Amino acid sequence: MELTREAIFEYHLGGKVGMCATKRLASQRDLSLAYTPGVAEAVKAIAENRDALYRYTAKSNLVAVVSDGSAILGLGDLGAEASIPVMEGKGVLFKAFGDVDGWPVPLNGCRVNGKNTGPTDPQRVIDMVAALAPMYGGINLEDIAAPACFEIEDRLDEMLDIPVFHDDQWGTAVITLSGMLNYVHLCNRTMAELRIVINGAGAAGIRIAEMLKASGAANVLLCDSRGTVRSCRTDLNAQKREHAVDTTAKTLTEAMRDAHALIGVSVADCVSPTDILGMADYPAIFAMSNPVPEIRPELVAETLGAKPYVMATGRSDYPNQVNNVLGFPFLFRGALDAGASSITLGMKLAAADALASLARKPVPADVQALYEQEGTLEFSNRYVIPKPFDRRLLIEEPFAVAQAAAQEGLASASFDINTYRASLEAKGATASKG
Repeated sequence: MELTREAIFEYHLGGKVGMCATKRLASQRDLSLAYTPGVAEAVKAIAENRDALYRYTAKSNLVAVVSDGSAILGLGDLGAEASIPVMEGKGVLFKAFGDVDGWPVPLNGCRVNGKNTGPTDPQRVIDMVAALAPMYGGINLEDIAAPACFEIEDRLDEMLDIPVFHDDQWGTAVITLSGMLNYVHLCNRTMAELRIVINGAGAAGIRIAEMLKASGAANVLLCDSRGTVRSCRTDLNAQKREHAVDTTAKTLTEAMRDAHALIGVSVADCVSPTDILGMADYPAIFAMSNPVPEIRPELVAETLGAKPYVMATGRSDYPNQVNNVLGFPFLFRGALDAGASSITLGMKLAAADALASLARKPVPADVQALYEQEGTLEFSNRYVIPKPFDRRLLIEEPFAVAQAAAQEGLASASFDINTYRASLEAKGATASKG
């Protein structure tokens, strides 16, 4: 698949998102209903009862995709304006996969001293997002640098009565966990038995560690650019400190000896064939640095030969892509439909489990046809994570998320889990035709 600069610029010409009116406006009566005098009735209804906000506005299906541009994809700090193509892209993915209306909200003036460069000021982001929240049913934080992103998400989630979700933290974690849940099926181990090394202790690495531990992992060792995250270190931030352990291993190479799984959310080509050979039998290697992984799949194949292993990357041109689009559209779909005020750890765990379960089911012919270059898709070490264009995702994952919300008492009083699956199936059928 060749992507030239010319083709990319042509695709982006004029932007990727725009407004689509959901109501007819073709007569004087329509005009009176849409605006004055009719709109006054909707205004008064909301003023009298805030619940009407979800009935008479777009709030119930609208998510703000918020960024200050301090950590764009793998490009770094290029600012809010440069982040707009990514935020627009996120909006396209929200709509195409989850039928959620995602709107870009790039924020200037959210750095220390109110500038547009330098470290993120968490309070400025929090104040801005809280101020614009009335329009939105959810907040998707995106490309905000650590450690500010942790405080921003935690405080906004506590302040607001709508779901707040930082995809760079949790999206990768949800998909990674789904792959690891299927890895233990293949290698005939339990999560508690695994020795797991995570290389990269930023936003994604920290949340991956949390989700693995919540799923039963008892031996998780984080590594950052200075080596293993050990209890004796004095240079750890609060998030790393929570996962620090006592270990004699000081380097990534030492940490990987006899490890069952390596999860990389770090930098290109930092893992050697010798490191891989030092791992336990039937290892899992999730090398998710983009665009170049921590170790290339071809090199892993050459190193391990016929030995069994699971290999995953963040790239679409290799099997087992850890792609966040498998998470955020469907997590928000379920949370919005349930009327949940938050996306809890339990809801994220439910999403990961739904993804893992889907990968173990037979793959429909239409999905097989879309990925025919990969051969037959069936549960194996080459297929532990579902494909984004599997329309069953729009049923299985939101249902699992909404069900978890209902079980935790977070769903709205009007939400009916007993009829929800049928509504998702109808939506999925419509999406398949579209």
